[in-house]
Amino acid sequence: MEGTRPAAKGIAALRIVLGSGFLFAGLEKLLHFDGTTKAFDASGFLKGATAGTLPGSAANAIVNPTHGLWVSLAGNAGLMGVVNTLVVSGEILIGLALILGLATRFAGVMGGLMMAFFWIANFSFANGPVNEQFLYGAVALFVAYAAAGEVWSLRSVFSRVRIVTAHPRLAAVLAVLG
Repeated sequence: MEGTRPAAKGIAALRIVLGSGFLFAGLEKLLHFDGTTKAFDASGFLKGATAGTLPGSAANAIVNPTHGLWVSLAGNAGLMGVVNTLVVSGEILIGLALILGLATRFAGVMGGLMMAFFWIANFSFANGPVNEQFLYGAVALFVAYAAAGEVWSLRSVFSRVRIVTAHPRLAAVLAVLG
């Protein structure tokens, strides 16, 4: 499929850059690039940074209607273990899938979903509704929609392998995942 669409290489580059952002975020939490040795824990963010902001709101005002949910989640050690694992492993796996170009549609949708949760939890609208999480999510969903796994990808390599070409169902699964 290489070169069949004029923008295919640009979309592939966007996919790889986005994947690099997700991968770095996950690896940073896992490998502690900041020099700390403390395991990643999202409970501090959920307790203290989910009050939200709106233009003109007081600094200590709670404007996020979902704030109580995040605070209660942060207080549940069992669920926080799941949340922490999902955040780190999700960022790493989404990043790898996008960089490698394998299951890019699925990875794009999952990246968009993850960013939607972050956007809602953060609820930071002092500078408008379009913030970093919103942009990451929009780009992730575009990557899923644009079939970004057609160029410079393992998907394009696997789609030419004999076992895949000989089995239409396998080829269809590969195409659906992107």
